[in-house]
Amino acid sequence: MRVAATVAVSALTLALVTGCGGDSGGSDAKALSSAELKKAIIAESDVDGYKVDTSGKQLPKSKDDIKSSEENCVPLAYAMGGLAPGDAASTTAVMVREDKKKPSDTASKSLEDLTEGEFEDSFTDALSLDMTVVGLSSYDGDGAEQTFKSVSDAVESCSGGFPVTMQGTDQKITKISSEKASGAGDESVAFTAVSDLEDGDVGTTHVEVVRHDSTIATYYTMNLGLMMTDKAYDVPAALIDAQAAKLK
Repeated sequence: MRVAATVAVSALTLALVTGCGGDSGGSDAKALSSAELKKAIIAESDVDGYKVDTSGKQLPKSKDDIKSSEENCVPLAYAMGGLAPGDAASTTAVMVREDKKKPSDTASKSLEDLTEGEFEDSFTDALSLDMTVVGLSSYDGDGAEQTFKSVSDAVESCSGGFPVTMQGTDQKITKISSEKASGAGDESVAFTAVSDLEDGDVGTTHVEVVRHDSTIATYYTMNLGLMMTDKAYDVPAALIDAQAAKLK
């Protein structure tokens, strides 16, 4: 349980990047207003199988909550927290949790009746769901293009990792690796982040950043169960598709 809790805290500060180019927008682009952005962000009715938390309770409140001595890597850390990677005119973010009902042979048993192996499997199974921070930020002029470039550039320059303090917790991201992006929007970049955890363990999370004209969408996904068992996962394509549809 302690290790799982450590993973959960550490996971909120992991991320890695990959790039995928697209069309450039015009320098006369106008940012969406705060009200427009809140209407544009993904809602529970937009995608099946997910719960959307709009409270912001689990997310950093401001950029002051995220710091790094490697300034060029900070846009990556912001994206991981659902914050605007650049100097945005408006921002909003939600936490999206996979809502899957999985039958289990151990579901009808009490904890006292479970063997050690059954307990471990049941615990890991309960944690094996995708949790994704989805953030939107909108920019005037060429702000979105410049912001996307700062993220894309950081994927390469920060590949060796960087230190980050998120909400008062010091973490060390040890590696940033580019992944194949979805190709959504005008430009998209995707990456994985590897972080050191306690007891010599490491945790891997996934990030995608997509530019839709003057708006940047960020996705930061963690799956604690799969992370603990070293199994592959990614940013859910259904979320990217649903969010892209609302930004067209």
